[in-house]
Amino acid sequence: MATYVMLFRYTEKGIENVKQSPSRVNAVKEAFRKLGAEVKDFYLLMGRYDTMIIAEAPNDEVMATAALALGSMGNVRSETLRAFSEDEFRRIVGAIP
Repeated sequence: MATYVMLFRYTEKGIENVKQSPSRVNAVKEAFRKLGAEVKDFYLLMGRYDTMIIAEAPNDEVMATAALALGSMGNVRSETLRAFSEDEFRRIVGAIP
């Protein structure tokens, strides 16, 4: 499965209801599971972003579906990055002609 980093910023609605965030994290994990993806880690951040998850999904389409589903709830805005492991990095660099 591919690895993704999702960075989140609370919307006004999300920060107004921040005390509900732990239950929303549980709901996100369940929604990912239903899509065939998995939340591996969750972090609260300090700085430009408020929270982050590291997730695995079978492909970009599943991850895009998950990101849109989360955004449609109105609590966060997200930025999703495809992350490559060290082994993947070495293969990619090794394939450079």
